[in-house]
Formats: sequence, structure tokens, C-alpha cells
Amino acid sequence: MSRPRLIKEASAPLQLEKELLLRIHDLMVKTRALEERLIQMYKQGHGYFWIGGPGEEAFNVPLGMLMKKGQGPAYDYLHAHYRQSGTILALGEEPIGALRQMKNTATDPYSGGRNFAGHFSLRKYNVAPVSSPIEVQYAIAPGTAMMQKRHGGDGITIVTGGDAGTAEGDFASCLVWSTRPANPLPILIIVTNNKWGISTAGDEQHGEKHIADRARGFGIPAKTINGNDPIEAYNELKEAMEYVRKERKPYFIEAMVSRLYGHSSASGANFVGNEVDCLKEFEARLEQEGVLTRQQMDDLKNRYTEELAAAARQVRDEPQPDPDSIWKHIYAEDK
Repeated sequence: MSRPRLIKEASAPLQLEKELLLRIHDLMVKTRALEERLIQMYKQGHGYFWIGGPGEEAFNVPLGMLMKKGQGPAYDYLHAHYRQSGTILALGEEPIGALRQMKNTATDPYSGGRNFAGHFSLRKYNVAPVSSPIEVQYAIAPGTAMMQKRHGGDGITIVTGGDAGTAEGDFASCLVWSTRPANPLPILIIVTNNKWGISTAGDEQHGEKHIADRARGFGIPAKTINGNDPIEAYNELKEAMEYVRKERKPYFIEAMVSRLYGHSSASGANFVGNEVDCLKEFEARLEQEGVLTRQQMDDLKNRYTEELAAAARQVRDEPQPDPDSIWKHIYAEDK
């Protein structure tokens, strides 16, 4: 089901300040530890389904770090998909919320115990609810971008999705509505390309060389980047966001990433050894450049692993949703 990846490219130099490198690394390790704990919870029967983004930390963490976070049109909106835990943690969320959603507890802050893992929803940070039907977010995102265009300021809309989902009409709708000559929109359109659609290889489905080429057909500035390199991801995202903030026009990024534990628990959620591990490669560079020692990195991973194990034990004993709450979270008011 898995094939060797061919996206290991030359990495950008460690050109960021040490403090920023340490912050990126810390969040990448925290995200990986969270995803591994979620998988373990599923395998222990403390969750019905897992889907997430181990292997995408090098891209998703810088994305969250660079967002202008807050509530309302003056701040950035995120229309995400279900592999976005690194972005959520980089925005400042605590990982226990993801554990609660995995366990479907009444304390789940994102869906009240009603949704799958990775289905975040954060009004305080303009994170729109993640949907299970793939790529509907691409058709929804122009709505907040239109509102921001009318509002003024430098808040932008960011939408992310996977490569397989670009076959959906919602993706094409996003390109159309973002580029109308009379009203181009301040939207950063992102595709994280792991070259798989569940178990279907991307090279058997895509006629174009790069998905970014489709954006260029609409006159959108577009790049295909190495999403396994956090330095390159940070710099490219920063440049893209600055463009959208200033020009109030769309920009497109295709980030080549890995899928380290398969598609989801439906395919076993087992480690895939022939994928590029962005965290392993980044740590090798940090050690080589003297930013961190191997012992320091191991201690950090062990600390987060222990913290999440303790959080999982706490969540294990928290209550499930009460049957009387079945009508909550359907409309703005209770039935």
C-alpha cells in the first residue's frame, strides 16, 4: 500500500534565529507526541477512529505560528482539514482537548463528544469547524475572505486540504471565486500533498505535474515547496501571507509532505518506514549545527510523552455526553 517517497530535497540552511528554531522544534515534538498518543488511545479502545497529521508537523507548525490569531474579521480565518493538529497547537491550544475529542467525552471543547479526532473548531481563533466530507472547506473559505475584503485591514483567510481532495468540485469553486477580476479575495489556498488518496497513489490520478499549476491557470501566484523542511515552510508561508495581506489577492502553496502512519485507523495507523520523517531530519540538522544535543531532544520528547500519558489517564475517567444533550450544538439555540 505504501511506496518509497521521492521528495527528500536539499534543505534550506538554518537561517532562522535560534529562539525561533527552538520554538518550532518544541511544537513539532509536542505535535508528534500528541498524534502518537491519539493512535495509542485508538488501539487501546479509548476512541472509535483516528485520523491526523504525523509527518506534516514541519509545515503545519509554522502555519499556526505565523497566523494573526484572534476573533473576528480583523484576524486570520482558518478553514482546515483533519491533519492540522500542529497548527492548532502552534496557535496556543493545549493538547488535552484533542484527547477529549478522541475519547468523545462531554468535555471535548470542539464538538462536545460528537465528532472524530482532528475535527477542531475554535471560535476564539477563527478556526472554522473541520468537516468529515472532504474539501468542502474550499468552497466555504471564499465567504470569510469576501467579508474580510469588505471589512478592510490585513486579516486573511487560509484554507488547507489534501491532494486527493482537489478532484472535488469545491476546490475548483475556490479557484473561481477567489479570482474574479472585479473582486479578487485575500485568501491563501494551501494543498498539503502526501501523494496519496487513502490507498490510491496520486501519480495514478493527476495529469498535471504539480497541483500548483492549476492555480497558475487562474492567474494566482503559486509555489510547490518542500513541506518536510520547517525552515523552508516558515519562510515561504511568511512571504505568502505578506503578499495576501498587502495585495488583498489570492496566493497558492502546494506543500509536499509525508504520511507517517497511513491514511487513518481504517488502514491500521501503523508507522510507515519508507516515508521522509520531517522531525527526524530537522533534529539531525539541529544537532549538526549545535542548536540542540541529542540528549536535550530525547528529554523533550520523553517529557511530552509523559505529560500526554497523564492527560490521557485524566480523560479516560471523564464523563461521556448525557443523552439529554443530544439536541445541543445543532442550532444556535437549544431545542
